[in-house]
Amino acid sequence: MGATRLVRTLDAHLRTWRPYTIWYPGLVGLAGATLAADPHADARLLAAWFVPTAIWTAAHYLGDYLDRDLDAISKPQRPIPSGRLRPGAALVCGAALAAAACAAALAVNWRTVLLLAIGIGGALAYNGLFKARGIWGNIVRGALTGAAFAFGTMMAVPLPPAELLPFVVVFWAHDAASNLVGTLRDVAGDREGGYATFAVRRGLRTAGRTAAALYGLAVATAAAGAALVPRDRAAYLLVVLLAALIGCGAFRVVLAPGRTLTQHAALRAHEVLVAERLVLADALLVPGLGLPAAIGILLPVLVLTITIQRAMRSGHEFVPEDRAQPAH
Repeated sequence: MGATRLVRTLDAHLRTWRPYTIWYPGLVGLAGATLAADPHADARLLAAWFVPTAIWTAAHYLGDYLDRDLDAISKPQRPIPSGRLRPGAALVCGAALAAAACAAALAVNWRTVLLLAIGIGGALAYNGLFKARGIWGNIVRGALTGAAFAFGTMMAVPLPPAELLPFVVVFWAHDAASNLVGTLRDVAGDREGGYATFAVRRGLRTAGRTAAALYGLAVATAAAGAALVPRDRAAYLLVVLLAALIGCGAFRVVLAPGRTLTQHAALRAHEVLVAERLVLADALLVPGLGLPAAIGILLPVLVLTITIQRAMRSGHEFVPEDRAQPAH
């Protein structure tokens, strides 16, 4: 009985981590570090990967804690409302991960204290306040990933280089777009729970078009950023183009004319973006590490992300009885 309970608890924690998402923030931080200075295999690169990953995972714990009442309505199968993870345990785990991230970051560069406050405070503000306030929720959510890139640069140099700040826009716009697409599958539950997301307020079509515009801004800025990278510009642009082609596949689903977007179709579109954003982040590893090393990093995390999404994502988002009813 004890072993069964332990397995059940570990499974609840694993599902709370969303392991199909946790590779992305580390890649963003690593991209910032390798672009800001000549890369060195030392603790600074490890911190550039670890700190955004730990804060991202902490945000999942703390977000699920803050969203537990909403999840009890629309997603009762999730760890906290199902009783497999106690709210207090989620709160403690989130706080412990955030503390570990802060300790690691400040040990490398004390100047990151402001970005740490933005990252942790922004994650709490997103779930506790902005998520239910239309487009502001998506803007705040995107800013957290932009901050992760800026943080990564500060693991290599004291302050973010001004010439790299356009890449903050890339990750802000992309994550705002991805987050907005992610809300399209939750319209019914958000409305019932009193969460006035942008999709609830403006409808699926307007929300999809806004997400596409933000995504276009991200890709256009990334392409223009080729002028800012120090080397391997052609290879960098090639990987950006690959990401854009994948992303367009997701928005073909979201913006398909004459068809009502179902919850499962919206989830599939978001799953594509979850994989695609790894490719976009990896493009920024090309100038610092070279194309072979960047591909060597991308391939295993991409395979893991796709495999774990297929195994876990649908069960995390939908109750088993769900039959993909149209989202209204």
